[in-house]
Amino acid sequence: MSEVFEGYERQYCEASASLTRKCTAAAALQGEKLKQKAAEIKSGIDGAEALIRKMDLEARNLQPSIRAGLLAKIREYKSDLNNLKGALKRITSGNAQQGAREELLESGMADALGVSADQRSRLLRATERQNQTTDRLRDSHRTMLETEDLGVSILHDLSQQRQSLLRAHNVLDDVDDNIGKSRRIIGGMVRRMDRNKWIIGLIIAVLVLAILVIMYFKFVH
Repeated sequence: MSEVFEGYERQYCEASASLTRKCTAAAALQGEKLKQKAAEIKSGIDGAEALIRKMDLEARNLQPSIRAGLLAKIREYKSDLNNLKGALKRITSGNAQQGAREELLESGMADALGVSADQRSRLLRATERQNQTTDRLRDSHRTMLETEDLGVSILHDLSQQRQSLLRAHNVLDDVDDNIGKSRRIIGGMVRRMDRNKWIIGLIIAVLVLAILVIMYFKFVH
C-alpha cells in the first residue's frame, strides 16, 4: 500500500473519531453553543471530505491489484462521512427537540461510534504497518551504511593493490631495461670474441707460413 494513502487514511480516521465525539457532545447542547459546535463539526466534515478526495486520487494512481481494495475502503469512509453528515443534520434541525437528541444519542450515534471504533482499529493496524515499514527502512538504511563502509574498504584495498601493481610494473620495466643492456653488452663481447678468433687464426696461419718458408730455405741451401 502507498505510504501517502496510509497517511491520508490515518488522518481521516483521527478526524472521524474526533467528529463522532463532537457530534455526541453537540447533541446535548442548545442555542448559540449548538451553532458554534455545529459550525466546528461542519468544518471538520469538509476537511474529512478533502482527505477522502486525496485518498481517491492516490488510489487511482496505483496498480489495479491494489486499487480495488483501497477504493472499497474509500466507499466505507464515504458512508461513514454520510452518517456524520446525517447526524449533524439531525442535531441542527429545527425539529430536533430534546427527545430527538436523546434518540440520536441512543441510536444514531451508537452506529457512528461503532464505525469509529472500527476505524480506530484500522488506524491501529495502519500504524502498526507503518511502524513495521519504518523498522524495515531503518534496517535497510543500516544495511546500506554497512555496505557503503564495505565498499569504501574494498576500494581502499583495490587502490593499494593498484599502487603495488604499478610499482611492480615499474620494477619490471627496470628489469627489462637491464636485460636489454646486458644483451647488448653480451652481444658486443661475442662479436669481439669472434673477431679475436679470426685475428688469432690469422696470426697462427702467418706463423705456420713463416715456419714453412724458413724450413724450405734451410733445406734448400
